Amino acid sequence: MRKPTFSAVAIAALAAGALGLSGCATKGFVRQQVGAEDTKVEGQVSAQQTTLQGHEQHLGELDKNTREALERAEAAGKLAEGKFLYSMVLSDDSVKFPVESSELSPEAKARLLEFAQKLKTDNKNVYLEIQGHTDATGAPEVNRRLGEERAEAVRRFMNEQGVALNRMNTISYGPDSPVASNKTRVGRAQNRRVVVIVLA
Repeated sequence: MRKPTFSAVAIAALAAGALGLSGCATKGFVRQQVGAEDTKVEGQVSAQQTTLQGHEQHLGELDKNTREALERAEAAGKLAEGKFLYSMVLSDDSVKFPVESSELSPEAKARLLEFAQKLKTDNKNVYLEIQGHTDATGAPEVNRRLGEERAEAVRRFMNEQGVALNRMNTISYGPDSPVASNKTRVGRAQNRRVVVIVLA
């Protein structure tokens, strides 16, 4: 049997080396591609975490009643995106709710008419939570009923302006969520209010 010549051994060694280098190059390419994908995925995860943190921070900035309204709307499946847009406050010192009455004053109707026009122009597919609040004068049960009646009066008026009833909900907090002291006349007037929360 003839021994392989030196040149044949050298060629075989070179071929094996070339294959080895080719394998290293392929592994290096794969590592590079996987590294790029890892970086891309890490960037996407980081962006999602930033968005989530922003959403949580936004919720943290909302007052308790607004957060509860958002949670109720989400639970009812009435939100497209689950976010607070803005709110409007009708307080007694500006719209003059009659004492122990749910009848809307001309000032309240004018504000609500303007508000309804804005909704129809800017935010057609929104959900409204209409919150009734009272001062602490009188029995809590009476105040809760009065808060509900005032919220319902606003809901009926908004419906007359073209806002669908199924996009509105009412709730009465009665005297439980004051924004000012009930010890002064001015404070009590601020606490007697209807708050309209606009959610998307």
